[in-house]
Amino acid sequence: MLDDAARRLEEGTMSRASLLRDVVVNDEFEQVRVFDDGVAFATWARRGDERPRGLRAPASCDERAIEIPWALARYRSERDVLDVGYALANEFWHAGLAAATRREIVGVDLVAADVPSYRSIVADVRTLPLEPSSFDLAFCISTLEHVGADSRLPYRRGALKALRELRRVLRPGGRLLLTVPCGVPERHDGFVQREAKWWLALLDAAGFATTESEIYVCDADGWHGAEHADGVRYEVTAQRAGAILCVELTVPRRGD
Repeated sequence: MLDDAARRLEEGTMSRASLLRDVVVNDEFEQVRVFDDGVAFATWARRGDERPRGLRAPASCDERAIEIPWALARYRSERDVLDVGYALANEFWHAGLAAATRREIVGVDLVAADVPSYRSIVADVRTLPLEPSSFDLAFCISTLEHVGADSRLPYRRGALKALRELRRVLRPGGRLLLTVPCGVPERHDGFVQREAKWWLALLDAAGFATTESEIYVCDADGWHGAEHADGVRYEVTAQRAGAILCVELTVPRRGD
């Protein structure tokens, strides 16, 4: 819709005042505003060494409105950064992470994508072509639920293998910031949803230490923190989660 308005402005069939009116009341603009505010909020949080919890976002937005500020706010100037499942990520995520790191980011996905500040590696996260202990921080945002979900093999096996690979390429003391949909256990075409406690048990089985976790649920009041996501189903028609689990994990150091 915004592209059409820009075309009409160029043609002279729409005034600038009408364009401004249409932009302000447009749902697409509201999404842009929320994402842009989320990146700005994360920048503020990093400057003050804040770890914001209890974030809020409108019900009209998908889970990215929570994931982007939550994860970006927890970046702490790590030098070697890995972003798994980056190719189809939100452009505000790409821009926000690039602005935060100001270094080359290694992006791993099953397909390549031309993203500024990223070095693309086409690979399966279950068999990463990367050296052990080569990263300080890894992001896995709304990605783990897809790993191996299209296989006839038990989903847990593939997800656990992926997590152990991420642990292998992270240095001792390195961190993994991860988000997944949570709620009623469901298997869909290409991804799964599991209860938060199931995900946390899987992360523990992979050898990570959970340093922080938070559940967010979307209802009539919008996105907000919650104690649980019992009974929450994935909104298949809208292609969005009804609840997400945000987790910070650490690779234990020897002797921990």
